[in-house]
Amino acid sequence: MRLDPIPAPSLQRQLGLPALALIATFGLGGILALIAGANPFATFGLILKGAAGSKFSLLETLNRATPLIFTGLAISVAFKAKLWNIGGEAQLYAGALATVVIGTQLSLPGPVLIPLMAIGAIFAGALMLLGPVLLKTRLGVDEVVTTLLLNFIMLLFVSMLLEGALKDPMGMGWPKTESLPRDARLPRIATGLRLHWGFGVALISAVVIWLLQTRSTLGYEIRATGLNAEAARFAGIPVNAVLIKTALLSGGLAALAGYSEVAGLKGNLTLDISPGFGYTGIVVAMLALLNPLGVVVSAIFVAGIFVGADSMSRAADVPSYIADILLAAALLFMVLALMLTKYRIAR
Repeated sequence: MRLDPIPAPSLQRQLGLPALALIATFGLGGILALIAGANPFATFGLILKGAAGSKFSLLETLNRATPLIFTGLAISVAFKAKLWNIGGEAQLYAGALATVVIGTQLSLPGPVLIPLMAIGAIFAGALMLLGPVLLKTRLGVDEVVTTLLLNFIMLLFVSMLLEGALKDPMGMGWPKTESLPRDARLPRIATGLRLHWGFGVALISAVVIWLLQTRSTLGYEIRATGLNAEAARFAGIPVNAVLIKTALLSGGLAALAGYSEVAGLKGNLTLDISPGFGYTGIVVAMLALLNPLGVVVSAIFVAGIFVGADSMSRAADVPSYIADILLAAALLFMVLALMLTKYRIAR
């Protein structure tokens, strides 16, 4: 058995195989629901109802999707250039940390603080990925290892600050920072609900990244570098410079997830501000086939599974961990589908 490359995959193959991957994912979910003693169709119906069955649940799904859009965009940009950024969690926490420091330490009006916190978060996230990309371009160090290890280093660093220099003296001993001033928070889109304008910023970011990738010189250079770095270098593209620019852009996007969670939702920084948004962003980007506009749809889909699974668990007594299994299966099936899109199995 061998894999033969397909020079020009048909549109039917490019769309059909990913669709089959999603069908296989839900098929596996149905089997797991049966094992748990529930009706698969009723289970998926409860997930759908919990994710979009009311105004509250729909807005909660969009709220959950906001950081996933940012981390999904970060991963899609990096992966387009074959820069394997696994450090979305570290960049997210760097952005959240910068947001809190700027928002609580500078006595400025809210309209000034809000964009200043965003700029600081982008800068912090970009710096977090600058080290690994320099190690890759200068010394050939594998960025998968360095970015992955930075996730743990950043978590420990934030934990140290939450127990020390940034600990809220009025927090009754809880490891958290001071809250941002009320006028430094992102406004709510819907009064009385949690959805904030970070979601709007995420949508604008997706359009901007799509335009950058499809209508700019940098986007062309990113795609060329990802397709064949040696050929791109031979054609005169400064591959190392492109990778550095890509890393700065990717790290800044992931950091905006931390900014939106602090400035738009939580108001302060705690160690559990992210339940794995950086890692889930990889699933979001892969499901979207690295398309920035597709990332928005994919993030809402993934967020809907998480929000709906929580509701389903309470209503049907089925473990909410089924959502984690569905996403893991979706990633594996999608990777297989993408491989079979470009290669055929032959004897």
